[in-house]
Amino acid sequence: MTIDDIKAVGVAGAGSMGAGIAQVAAQAGFQVKVVDVSEAVWGRAEKTIAKSLERMVKKGTFTEEQGKEILGRISFSTDVASLAGVPFIIEAVFEDAGVKKELFGKLDAVCGDDVIYATNTSSLAITEMAALVKRPAKFVGMHFFNPVPMMKLVEVIPALQTEAATTALALEMAKKFGKTPITCKDTPGFVVNRLFVPYILDAVRLLEEGVASAEDIDTAMKLGCGMPMGPLEFQDFAGADIGYHVGNIFYEYMKEARFAPPGLLRNMIKAGYLGRKTGRGFYDYSEEKK
Repeated sequence: MTIDDIKAVGVAGAGSMGAGIAQVAAQAGFQVKVVDVSEAVWGRAEKTIAKSLERMVKKGTFTEEQGKEILGRISFSTDVASLAGVPFIIEAVFEDAGVKKELFGKLDAVCGDDVIYATNTSSLAITEMAALVKRPAKFVGMHFFNPVPMMKLVEVIPALQTEAATTALALEMAKKFGKTPITCKDTPGFVVNRLFVPYILDAVRLLEEGVASAEDIDTAMKLGCGMPMGPLEFQDFAGADIGYHVGNIFYEYMKEARFAPPGLLRNMIKAGYLGRKTGRGFYDYSEEKK
C-alpha cells in the first residue's frame, strides 16, 4: 500500500489530540472517520474543530467555503465497526495500556489484514502495544503534539516488530498532514518527552522546595530561556493528573528519580487542583472559567 492508495483515515479517540489529528487529516484532503465511546465527547470534538477552522478562516489560511469543506470531510460515530475498510487508523485514546488493548481488540475484529495502526501515545512502549494486535508488522507510533493544528513535529517510532514499509508510510502520512516527522527509537518518552517531562517535574520540585514562586519560575524560563510558556503554566494547561500519570509511567520503565512525580503534584490531584480544566492548579483560573 502506498500513500496514494489511502483516501480515508480513521481516528480512534475524540479528545483534544484526536480532534486535532482529525482536523489536520481533513485539511490534507482525507475523508476522516472519528470514533469515541460517547456522543458527548465527539460532539465537543466537532465544536472544537469548527472553532479552530473558524479562527484559521479569519486569519486567511482558508476561505469560509474551504473551512466548511474540511469540516464536511469529518464524520463521527460511537461504533468501532465504522472504521472497517479504513486503511490507516490513528489511535488517540487515554494513556492506559488496558484501554488501548481493549480498543485494538475491537479494531482487529473488524479491520482487514492490510490496515495500518498508528498510536499517538506519548509514554507507552510501542513494541509492547504492537504485541497486542494481530498484525504487529503494521503497527507504528506517531506522536503528535498539542495543539495538533499548530505544532509541526511528529515523532515516528517503529516497534521492534514494525516492518520498514509501515514506518516509511507513517513518515509520508505525517508530511501529507503538513508536519515535519522525525524517526526515533522505542524508548520511554522518545525524544521530546524524554527531555521535557523531567524539566516540568523539576520545576514542580523548585516550587515545592520554596526556591521561587510559581510566577517567578515561569517568568525565569520564559525570559531567560525564551520558552513560550513557563513549565508550571504548561502543567496547568496539560493537567496535573496527566503529568503525574506520565511521570509514573516513565519512572516504572527507567527507575530514575528524576522521573518520579513530586509529592506536591500528587497532593494537588487529591485536592482536585488539576489546572485549567478544574479552574485551579498552580494558578487560579476560577474567574477565567466563569
